[in-house]
Amino acid sequence: MSHHLPEISDEPVIAEVIAHTNFLVSTGATGTRFLKEIRDNKKIMGLKCPGCSKVHVPPRLHCPTCFVKMTEWVELSGKGSLTSYTVVRYQEPYMPKEPPYAYGVIQMDGADTGLAHFLGEVDLDKIKIGMRLEPVFKEEREGSILDIDYFKPSS
Repeated sequence: MSHHLPEISDEPVIAEVIAHTNFLVSTGATGTRFLKEIRDNKKIMGLKCPGCSKVHVPPRLHCPTCFVKMTEWVELSGKGSLTSYTVVRYQEPYMPKEPPYAYGVIQMDGADTGLAHFLGEVDLDKIKIGMRLEPVFKEEREGSILDIDYFKPSS
């Protein structure tokens, strides 16, 4: 489904990233729009290339295949299929989850690229490539990709 959404302010989304050192990251206009839709509307949006018609999630300003500017925003359901994954069983100081946990690449329905994210509500020993997933959004959202808490199995 393609949408021409109303203009969203150019106010940047600022996220604190906890790592070895704290720093601020500017996401630019494209990333800001993507994160604001997740934060404010629980919507996952992509950008569609006018040249090759590929839909990119997360969105990029220019198509990496055609090198043209993309401006057509596309709303996705958030549902998709798992294309790869890993299970982490050790502590990393910069990861926001306690081990063991899994994360993978989700190829969303209607998108041509995959989104890497955490998996949840799943038996770590029963994760399968191709399994269907859907997003679970945090109740309190702040304008970060982590506003999607994880992707869980769906039918």
